[in-house]
Amino acid sequence: MVQVCLNGTRSAADGVGVPLSPAELARSAAEAVAAGATEVHVHPKTPCGHDSLSPRVLAAALEAIRARVAVPVGVTTGAWAEPEPAARLGRVRAWSVLPDFASVNWHEPGAEEVAAQLLAMGVGVEAGIWSGTDAAGRFAASPLGPRVLRVLAEVTDPDPGTAEATAHALLARLGPAHGRPVLLHGEEGGAWPVLRLAGRLGLATRIGLEDTLFLPDGEPAASNARLVAEGLVQYGSVRRSP
Repeated sequence: MVQVCLNGTRSAADGVGVPLSPAELARSAAEAVAAGATEVHVHPKTPCGHDSLSPRVLAAALEAIRARVAVPVGVTTGAWAEPEPAARLGRVRAWSVLPDFASVNWHEPGAEEVAAQLLAMGVGVEAGIWSGTDAAGRFAASPLGPRVLRVLAEVTDPDPGTAEATAHALLARLGPAHGRPVLLHGEEGGAWPVLRLAGRLGLATRIGLEDTLFLPDGEPAASNARLVAEGLVQYGSVRRSP
């Protein structure tokens, strides 16, 4: 499974290819799915381009994307969009249009409460376990662990020379991960080495303008669809290797 991550916390300053508005997100999602993506992860944005957990902002993005694609669509619940835990939980409770899944970063304050609320609403939870944090240990001790949709193993090491080793260390800390499926991905310079590692290990992965603005050869990526197409080539080639 290769998920497309459409935009992340990026803004218009990162280039015209980064989709921000509901219409841009929907078009980019449709192109990426046509290129082979099997799921969509998105950060809904305010008109000013800021990540938001507002029910109105979320609904506009989800409805636009679902009008163009039939694959599962997930969103972020990152603390940067709503730093105060109680306010973040209130935002999630107020959602009227629900995503198929949502990522919850387990190192953030209030993560367990947000995850429990999502599960009660029937929304799948991606447990975001970031390298360089204590999230793996927290998740191992969490009673919610067996109920999450999957573990999102996020390698935050941007160095292409060390990201793969960081990924191995993160997976070792995760251990059995409550028996849940693992999606492994990297970011910036580590995005492509970690994607190839995921292919070799037979793990799900993701690629998109949230994680990198560049193709493996260093050429700027014109779109999410281009990243997905190249990601499938890279992922598939290492899976076929002896």
